[in-house]
Amino acid sequence: MEIITAIISAAMVSIFVQNAIFERAFGSNVTIYASRKESHISGFTIGITAMTTVASAITYFLDSALLPLEFGWLLMPVIYVAIISILYISALLFLWRLFPKVFARVKKYAHLAIFNCTVIGALFLNSNYGSDIWSYIGYGLGTGIGFFLACLLLNIAHEKLDSDKIPKAFRGYPIMLVYIGVISLAFYALVGYTVDF
Repeated sequence: MEIITAIISAAMVSIFVQNAIFERAFGSNVTIYASRKESHISGFTIGITAMTTVASAITYFLDSALLPLEFGWLLMPVIYVAIISILYISALLFLWRLFPKVFARVKKYAHLAIFNCTVIGALFLNSNYGSDIWSYIGYGLGTGIGFFLACLLLNIAHEKLDSDKIPKAFRGYPIMLVYIGVISLAFYALVGYTVDF
């Protein structure tokens, strides 16, 4: 039982610390937008998790074929955007044909969930950290879970950060960016992260 608890604790710390939003500020604007309403959080999380997981699995095969080439890394940004675009169009067509009511609800926000720095950043980071297909899929899935947890933390703080106690110039987007920075520092302290200057 202690081993399972230690594994779960390590996974939670990893999801928070290696979080694309808290570690690299990828997708922070989408996270701030999604966290404003609880109804948006689940939709954005499903879209981002599905996109990062499926795109990461596809990316594994392309990375192993193209990255060993001398100038293969130059092609990867275009290829990553192409993967995301094809998956986006395929998902919209699938929803449009089979689930028209769902399509009507998500078509307004789908592009925000799919085309953002969280998704493209996950694909780039996979090529640095991933070694096999399971690590690629795990990183894609973890990015989606991390996005969900980040949205929950921002949603909880949103009401308090919008109060009259915050100076008017800092209300809204600026204070949320400061809040994300403070949370990021707190999670780095959790694992004893050090920076060498």
